[in-house]
Amino acid sequence: MRLLVTGGAGFIGSNYVRMILSQSLGQVNEILVLDKLTYSGNLKNFTGIPELDINFIQGDICDVDLVKRATKNVDAIVNFAAESHVDRSINSSREFFLTNVVGTQTLLEAARNNEVQTFLQVSTDEVYGSISQGSWDENFPLRPNSPYAASKASADLLVNSFARTYEMDVRITRCSNNYGPYHFPEKLIPLVIHHALSGKPLPVYGDGMQVRDWLFVEDHCRAIERVLQAGTPGETYNIGGWNEKPNIEVVKTLCHLLDELQPRADGQSYALQITFVKDRAGHDRRYAIDAGKIHNSLGWQPVETFETGLRKTVQWYLDHADWVSGVTSGAYRQWVDLHYGD
Repeated sequence: MRLLVTGGAGFIGSNYVRMILSQSLGQVNEILVLDKLTYSGNLKNFTGIPELDINFIQGDICDVDLVKRATKNVDAIVNFAAESHVDRSINSSREFFLTNVVGTQTLLEAARNNEVQTFLQVSTDEVYGSISQGSWDENFPLRPNSPYAASKASADLLVNSFARTYEMDVRITRCSNNYGPYHFPEKLIPLVIHHALSGKPLPVYGDGMQVRDWLFVEDHCRAIERVLQAGTPGETYNIGGWNEKPNIEVVKTLCHLLDELQPRADGQSYALQITFVKDRAGHDRRYAIDAGKIHNSLGWQPVETFETGLRKTVQWYLDHADWVSGVTSGAYRQWVDLHYGD
């Protein structure tokens, strides 16, 4: 298999590439990575991987000519490329729809014309909106509430339309909140770790009781590979960690882990840095994903518990201070100061 991974230098994409290479999966003979290298895409995410193992192309998935060339003689595409931060989408939604919708359409059209065998779209549980009771299965209506979620839902509908109209082999995965190594520090878990170690306030939206399901990124990558190899064409698969936690509980757990693994110089708990801030506009109260389909039909289930995955994550950030320092400058620092104060 000749595999194209778009957005492969980002958080989940780079973990996915690392997993394929580390497992030496016989089905994949060549990996092409296409990434625009925006603020959250980083070639340092491939540190330790021999350059010969990856063919890297820097570019935009909205670039029609580039995408046409990149998809020639490709057997499968896994599309991670996306603008993904809800807060950024609230402040400026245009780039989200360009990348997440127009970019996906560009990839689909090139895949159709170049007769790519399989197109796997990596989506999100946020397309379902908020849920007060129970959990979403794959048949739940799409009710996105943020511009980011709306752009991803639009892309999902577009992907399915290509399956129906052109009889393409497409598959969609919708995951819950990921965490783990190489996560750009704007999302909750890496942001809290970075701010805690920097002596900054740990921002918690509203009352902190917004509930999310948490999925260790390596478990997510294993699920994607399972869907690519054994999933049914045209099907959607929810991927969840079976770890529903309120945000404030996640932050407090992170503080306890940091208290243990790298105590503050004054001996006090990092929990003293917790600061409640104004809630996000249109903040969904609860996400809850039903991952029974992928478990029952493809035999996948997460390996990591929330406790083991979070400990691994904190330890990784402590061991990779140079990586964190390299990405937390410039535009990132300006953005954090604007939203949370210094």
